[in-house]
Amino acid sequence: MFSISTSLFLKPRASLKVQGDQGISYYSTRVARNPNLEKLQTNYLFPEILDRELKHMEKYPNAKVISLGIGDTTQPLPQPVALSMSNYARALSTHQGYTGYGLEQGNKELRREITETFYKDLSVEETEVFVSDGAQCDLSRVQLLLGSNVSIAVQDPSFPGYIDSSVIMGQSGELRNESGKYGNIKYMKCSPENEFFPDLSKTERTDIIFFCSPNNPSGHAASRAQLQQLVEFAQLNGSIIVYDSAYAAYVSDSSPKSIYEIPGSRKVAIEISSFSKMAGFTGVRLGWTVVPKELLYSNGFPVILDFNRVICTTFNGASNIAQAGGLACLSRDGFKEIMSKVDYYKENAKILVDTFASLGFRVYGGSNAPYVWVHFPHSRSWDVFNWILEKTHIITVPGIGFGPSGEGYIRVSGFGRRESILEASKRLKTLLC
Repeated sequence: MFSISTSLFLKPRASLKVQGDQGISYYSTRVARNPNLEKLQTNYLFPEILDRELKHMEKYPNAKVISLGIGDTTQPLPQPVALSMSNYARALSTHQGYTGYGLEQGNKELRREITETFYKDLSVEETEVFVSDGAQCDLSRVQLLLGSNVSIAVQDPSFPGYIDSSVIMGQSGELRNESGKYGNIKYMKCSPENEFFPDLSKTERTDIIFFCSPNNPSGHAASRAQLQQLVEFAQLNGSIIVYDSAYAAYVSDSSPKSIYEIPGSRKVAIEISSFSKMAGFTGVRLGWTVVPKELLYSNGFPVILDFNRVICTTFNGASNIAQAGGLACLSRDGFKEIMSKVDYYKENAKILVDTFASLGFRVYGGSNAPYVWVHFPHSRSWDVFNWILEKTHIITVPGIGFGPSGEGYIRVSGFGRRESILEASKRLKTLLC
């Protein structure tokens, strides 16, 4: 009889431990590990936070832990949206309602509604919209489209998926431990000192520029003038912008909600977006990517044709049930209800901003995004994370997890129930007063 040790999946090992009748032996295949995966820093940020949360709960089994860390929505789906998915699922049990594979690019009606709802008067065509199972999955598909030989730039701080996917693709070079940066990635510092927008006059040319607005984690929404600079910079250098607009629904001022509001952007930008934080689809999984027909490679070949090939090769299309929910979200009544959820989370963020501001901290974000970015000067962000967790049982996110410029900050999420937000405010005031 043989049994395989599960410890292989809990920590790195060179080989698999096998218990047999003759004692313990080790077996390894002759397949080398992907060297790019070896370059990744220890753990992906959010599973690491979850692991620390679970350990904390083991240490304090009676504590009422409040999670303001991982940006997961908490409010129930609007009834019309849930009902549309339920009805679609029920119909699958009938001959009349059963459907199999859909189009890899997505339901035509949903693509049309996305175009009408988010890109009206922006020249985006429904055939340029590719429906998917979420923005993070699309990020990986865009990376597959781009390949390993491109140079990239990222905002610093920014969503860690941009960097980790670049490492896995082989774009990053080696990690420089002294700086926490990868050698072939250009880090565009975004801080209060430069209004969270990089100094493009000092930014080296790269093939690809990953840019998120409103930004995760800082919550800053780039202004029209800033995005015009970015588009002109990309045009001058022949670069492609991969624009993440996952939090566009939270924009409250005149900041653009799409890169395609900027003249000339259709020639230099791909936009990735999502229903996750707008409609509470973090578990349902639905998003989209826009690839304009005018976007061309250096040889004049349309990028959209290659992206279509990637989609058709690697993806069988988003769930038909999820797409039914997406259509309900974009109906008149559905859209009104999902935007009320957005307003709820924005009010949560305002409560958190006011809490930290009343205690004398420099606080950013929270008005155009569900995230609050709090500065703890002369402190290491993991130390602040551990201190707050230990003293208040509140989960946050250490800023260093978003890049070197995040050191000294924590990100606090407004994705919570109102009673949890108010309780967290009370605990933080008690600790930090």
